[in-house]
Amino acid sequence: MSTSLTEGKSRKKSAWKNALTVLLFVLPALIPLIIFWIYPILRSVWLSFTNWDFMTPDYDVVGLKNYISLLKDSRFYNALWNTVVFTAGTLVPTIAGGLGLALLLRKNFRGSGIFKFVLFSPWITPTVAISIVWTWIFKADGGIANIVLGFFGLPALKWINSSSTAMLSVIIVTVWKSLGYAMIFYLSALEKVPAELYEASSLDGAKPLRQFLDMTLPSISPTTFFLMIITMVNSLQAYDQIQILTQGGPSGSTRTLLYMYYQLGFQEFKMGEATAIAVIMIIITVLLSLIQFTASKKWVHY
Repeated sequence: MSTSLTEGKSRKKSAWKNALTVLLFVLPALIPLIIFWIYPILRSVWLSFTNWDFMTPDYDVVGLKNYISLLKDSRFYNALWNTVVFTAGTLVPTIAGGLGLALLLRKNFRGSGIFKFVLFSPWITPTVAISIVWTWIFKADGGIANIVLGFFGLPALKWINSSSTAMLSVIIVTVWKSLGYAMIFYLSALEKVPAELYEASSLDGAKPLRQFLDMTLPSISPTTFFLMIITMVNSLQAYDQIQILTQGGPSGSTRTLLYMYYQLGFQEFKMGEATAIAVIMIIITVLLSLIQFTASKKWVHY
């Protein structure tokens, strides 16, 4: 009996030592995580229940007033819808376009490296610089975009100056910047697909389209899932291109939740309502990620 108790105490002591050892190794990374991520999130949640105006140190706790105010504000629903449109409008073309470019460039032909560099360069270029260039491209009078449309006999558009085309303009810039990033990941994924699969299917008479659907897509599904998560999060966090191109307009047509957060917090000095939007965005991001993780179990092949 005493032997078993001694062994039990010894195992508990050993477990505590192992836990302490793991904690000591994790602590250097855990400290900045707590300071710069966990604490700001908890602080934002707290501020969302206050009426802080961002200018003075004093504030009062108002409970759910900020959330109720948002739910009664038509701008919030407009921004929510714009966020959905923007996210969907960037997610699908980025994934499909990145995969298409990777399929075209996966074979190392003469000059392929230059093409890859040119296509990837927008991703490493600051978004502000890219957006400034695209404001010239989208100019209603004399802009390159309208010159190209005129070359094909199509009518000129107002692009960022019209509420009907402003969101499309921002989506085009965002997709153009992200295509090279998705392409690089897909190139790496395609290289890892065993060539024996294609050889065996060719002997069975499988056509290229059937090979792509039955072998290529399932093999690169983890990369597709990763890019879906990253692209979705980047779209929810998009700010620079909207600020430079449209400032959320015209008439709020490109005002997303993040841009509404900026306007409420730093223009209208309603930091309580602004942080309430931030909390809602966190909830939306977590829910979308959980949905994608759940759905991925049915189609991702690890």
